[in-house]
Amino acid sequence: MSAIINPIPSPSPTPAPAHGSPKLVQSPAPPEKGRSYKLWGALAAVVIALGAWYASSKQAQTKPETVVVIPTVRAQKGSIDQVVRVAGQTAARQYANIAAPRIMGPEGSRPLVLLKLAPSGVHITKGTLIASIDGQGLQDHIEDLTDTVEAAEADVRKREAELLLDMETLRQSILAAKAEADKAKIEASASEVRTEVERQLLALSADETAARYKQLETDINNKKISNASNLAILKFTLERHKRHIGRHKVDIEKFSIRAPIDGLLVYSSVWGGSSMRQIEVGDPISPGQPFMKIVNTNTMMVEAKINQSESEQFRIGQSAKVSLDAFSGKSFPAKVYSITPMAVGSYRTNFFIRNIPLRIQINGSDSQLIPDLSASADIVLGQQSDKVVVPLSAVKTENGKALVGVKTATGFENRTVELGMRNNTHVAVLSGITDGQEIRASF
Repeated sequence: MSAIINPIPSPSPTPAPAHGSPKLVQSPAPPEKGRSYKLWGALAAVVIALGAWYASSKQAQTKPETVVVIPTVRAQKGSIDQVVRVAGQTAARQYANIAAPRIMGPEGSRPLVLLKLAPSGVHITKGTLIASIDGQGLQDHIEDLTDTVEAAEADVRKREAELLLDMETLRQSILAAKAEADKAKIEASASEVRTEVERQLLALSADETAARYKQLETDINNKKISNASNLAILKFTLERHKRHIGRHKVDIEKFSIRAPIDGLLVYSSVWGGSSMRQIEVGDPISPGQPFMKIVNTNTMMVEAKINQSESEQFRIGQSAKVSLDAFSGKSFPAKVYSITPMAVGSYRTNFFIRNIPLRIQINGSDSQLIPDLSASADIVLGQQSDKVVVPLSAVKTENGKALVGVKTATGFENRTVELGMRNNTHVAVLSGITDGQEIRASF
């Protein structure tokens, strides 16, 4: 049996061309297409395989080995402070409120107009003129009252003269009545030469003149009392006008307001129709209304509030550090100055929520330290020194025990430690680890 199933037929001999006819040249047979395609496909597969092997070997050489790194820190000896931050605003312990004067006269309820104001934010000395109020209307009123006082004084002098004239006239009438009474008495004594009728008439005349005399004596006493009363009324009226003028003169002096102490002058905020604004020249103010303040910047403090449940942690004299929100990076040493013994509430919170006002005195002074700035104070509640201190993140609590991961030759070992005082970032370790040991930075 032949191994060739489909043998390729051999080419048949080409007959020679005849003389004179064109010569025919036989072209070679075309190559078989199936075998050529197989060859090129095998070559492409080999190239692809070689490329894949090269790429995989290159990637294996450049890929880094994955290594797990656990950050560590060293436990170090030092001191730790337990600090609590409270927020509040700056104020001065020594200050003077400047208010509009209260008018003593009947016009005391009328508004006052500011004519002059010293510039805000400047340091002034005691006795400096810082504000003045329009007093022209009051001055005109004083001039009118002066004319009234002069008229009242003239009325008093006139009335005194009239009363003196009336009293003198009354005294002359009394003298005349006394003379008539004496005459009637003398005539009645010579009754021996008179008839009975005449004697009766003389006796009646003597009695009548005597009664008239007594009546006039009584009238002069009543007249003295009446005249004294009328004169006292006029004098009281005159005194009332004089006192009225005196009160207004005192008011005029009060319209020139001077600084009672040395310090920084600060304007107060007033309601300007739709928002709060600072007082300005020409604004009307009510008597007794505060419109500026003088503060002693050497006695600045921070007014804050603490929750009543935390009040047991605070004591007078605790050290603190004050920071101002307006000036970052700047701090001032301070101490707790006072703790209010009574808790207070707020109308925006529930009735049972109470806070305790706290005042923190700032040591020293600074040009940037002015009232009404938002501030915070870090108050040191306690301190532990010469203790091993670690970050809070390095401590793990498990089943009521504090654990710290100590680095060893084979890895990390969890050790039970006893903790002491802590703050927001670190905690003191009383036992369990020693100074310089390397521990896990965090769990």
